[in-house]
Amino acid sequence: CALPISGFETLVRAGYPEELAYYECVHELKFIVDLMQEEGIAGMTARISDTAQWGEVTVGPQIIDRHVRERMRAALAKIRDEKFARAFIREMQTGRKRYGRAMARLREHPIEQIGRKLRGLMKKRR
Repeated sequence: CALPISGFETLVRAGYPEELAYYECVHELKFIVDLMQEEGIAGMTARISDTAQWGEVTVGPQIIDRHVRERMRAALAKIRDEKFARAFIREMQTGRKRYGRAMARLREHPIEQIGRKLRGLMKKRR
């Protein structure tokens, strides 16, 4: 969830309305993922606008660069050598304080506040 949250924060700080930032970073994400699942990544890319395709091939690699891949490899190494599991077990056994604070921050984040509002407006009326 860090990527859509970071995108939301970036757009809001740049002056975008929270509703638009939410729509672009969360609502559109489902559309993109559904297309990837149905058509593959190349198929999804073929179905988005030329502008979005250009951004994918030029901007995307600048954001998800070798530094991100290095951090992903480091995270995977912690999972494989059980450091992640040990830290998680320790957190659960010692009262879940850090976990609780992190979950509270997530629930209170502006993306969640505007998301609740917009999801309520988008629910199908029966």
